[in-house]
Amino acid sequence: MVAVGSGEFMTGVSGEYQSTMRLAADSPASSSPSLSSQASVSHVLAAGRPDPAAHADAGGRVEVLHAPHRAGLAAGGRFAIGPYRQLETRLEHKDGILWYHLRPEGVPSFTRGLLRDIADMQRAIMRVFDDCDPDSKAPFRHLVLASRLPGIFNMGGDLGFFADRIRSRDRAALADYARACIEVVYTNAIALDLPIVTIALVQGDALGGGFEAALSCNVIVAEKSAKLGLPEILFNLFPGMGAYSLLARKLDPRRAERMVLSGRIYSAAELHEMGVVDVLAEDGQGEEAVRQYIAQNARHHGVHRALAAVRRRLSPLTFAELEDVIEIWVETAFQLPEPDLRKMERLKNAQVRRLQGRANGAAHPAAR
Repeated sequence: MVAVGSGEFMTGVSGEYQSTMRLAADSPASSSPSLSSQASVSHVLAAGRPDPAAHADAGGRVEVLHAPHRAGLAAGGRFAIGPYRQLETRLEHKDGILWYHLRPEGVPSFTRGLLRDIADMQRAIMRVFDDCDPDSKAPFRHLVLASRLPGIFNMGGDLGFFADRIRSRDRAALADYARACIEVVYTNAIALDLPIVTIALVQGDALGGGFEAALSCNVIVAEKSAKLGLPEILFNLFPGMGAYSLLARKLDPRRAERMVLSGRIYSAAELHEMGVVDVLAEDGQGEEAVRQYIAQNARHHGVHRALAAVRRRLSPLTFAELEDVIEIWVETAFQLPEPDLRKMERLKNAQVRRLQGRANGAAHPAAR
């Protein structure tokens, strides 16, 4: 059984995911760290990236539409987006950008609650555009996905839920989860069928479903220290919520398959060289890089949208394709033996320990 240490889960040696570094067959697979993962997230968020609401200028350029535990409507009721438990949204009127930052409860993975928030936000955005006068200016032109958790974009699927549903032989629950994933991935991949460009800002590790979420955007901006990859092969599964489909279109099927089967974790620079990452930013400069990209392409926004539509026309991603893939994914998941399920749980516990380490560092900065 693989037991990965707290500092090792996201660490690469020669770019390779640390899958079999330590064997601990006598350790209980269900052992959980003493500190709750939700408390860990709270500590890390408290010391993480600053709340942009505190930096709104006098002209009201930045408008926080919703952050957890805060009112969810913009002044004057212009937008009815939110409230959401695990998302923070903000509109920058001047630049035409709607940002949404992931603020997870517990391990930063795509839980059912986070998926529900994203789906609700997508529907709210579409309603806002539907309610606009066709001749008026669009509410915004860019939708940017980012994370509020320092060093972590998203760690992927809810591994504990996977293992539990597989052991319970609850095929319907696992299929429902997978469908919820592809609904938000597909909606984002077609830019909500709106006149917008979607952008992923990756300022930390994006693994499995986190990488899939970034790939579903028109543009990926990543800071140099970010790591991205598809580690599902470690427990004999594959990323079933869009990774292969999206990579095959961005690269080609052969390289997409190689990435899936290797389980390798790539640096942002490597993926930029491959053409997967569109903009490579210095650490700490990701938001500025997004704004620069938007400003540089402002005059050609229509062309960028049109080219994205052309790409979708030449190599269309259909919802039916994603549905077919998740059927194969569920079937494959239900064939996993107990040792692979224990590996899943080990990886989830490693995620929690990593989060605890960040929380402890945030609580005791002098010790760093």
